[in-house]
Amino acid sequence: MLSESPGLEVPSILTRTDETVQRLRRDILEGTTPPGSLLAEASVARRLGVSRVPVREALFTLEREGLVEFSATGRAYVRDLGPKDLEELYLLRLALEPLAARLATPHLQKDAFALEENIRATEAAATLQDVTRIDLDFHQLILEASGHQRLIRLWRSLRSELELWLARLHRTHEIQTQDTRHATAESHRELLDTFLNRPADDAERLMRSHIQGWREWLPTLP
Repeated sequence: MLSESPGLEVPSILTRTDETVQRLRRDILEGTTPPGSLLAEASVARRLGVSRVPVREALFTLEREGLVEFSATGRAYVRDLGPKDLEELYLLRLALEPLAARLATPHLQKDAFALEENIRATEAAATLQDVTRIDLDFHQLILEASGHQRLIRLWRSLRSELELWLARLHRTHEIQTQDTRHATAESHRELLDTFLNRPADDAERLMRSHIQGWREWLPTLP
């Protein structure tokens, strides 16, 4: 069963702060509010039609998620991931996800329905941002199938930053290939087939190769 996280939607009663967090997070991840943008409480509150209190609380939440940073003077800005940030997130995925794939294989061989549904959702995705969100949902399903609670907690703590990371890579990939949705679905189908029909070591190797495939896109980022 999937647990609550920034990426996977769980029914709940949203507070004004929750709604503000969701709207600001969406704008950041979609690139509507680009990296480096000033998020002044007063102007954000006017734009969203809320008071400054939920905006302030939302900004602190997004800071914890790695999407917002505060200057020495207390001003909030959309975080701009530099080359070092992108490299670190890539290396973390490379460390975490092959291990998760190996641990998850016995469980996914019994029940991979959620992965199959996810791939169908990818194929039907209407926007590139939808592809990015569903892509990370696929990987989170694998992490959660691993049953390794510390690994899962670490992944969840990185989820928003990883979505920002992958959204940038997807935009670069789409500009050059116009094929991101199809490529994502096909690579995930290959992973699914491996989980269902091959031993855990093969799933680990394929996941490592899958993550390494993004390495070539890192230097092309603006």
